[in-house]
Amino acid sequence: MNKPMIGLLAGALLGVIDGATAWFTPDVRSQMMGILIGSTVKGALVGVAAGFFARKVGSMWMGIAFGLLLGLLFAYLIAAMPDPANPGKHYYVEIMVPGSIVGAIVGFITQYYPRPTTSAASVR
Repeated sequence: MNKPMIGLLAGALLGVIDGATAWFTPDVRSQMMGILIGSTVKGALVGVAAGFFARKVGSMWMGIAFGLLLGLLFAYLIAAMPDPANPGKHYYVEIMVPGSIVGAIVGFITQYYPRPTTSAASVR
């Protein structure tokens, strides 16, 4: 499996987990389906971008930083939208902290996997 595909799968999976944590914010429980879909798409987009970045750049730290910054950017774009139920309310910390962590983890995963395989023929 190539790096963008790994990023897509890891980002989508972690996005679902990230979105599911919104359950702990009682004010937004009525919007759970939209949050889950949005977090999944956000995670998948960050994962694909991190996968393409990992193809070009082989640095673990740069991959983690790229994923973290991209996750932070996408999370900011979501957090900047007001809560439909309470238009004056924004959830910057609640959205941006987990979004950046998901981005950093996806950046790590795309740099680390797939590991190059060495066969007996290539060692000789």
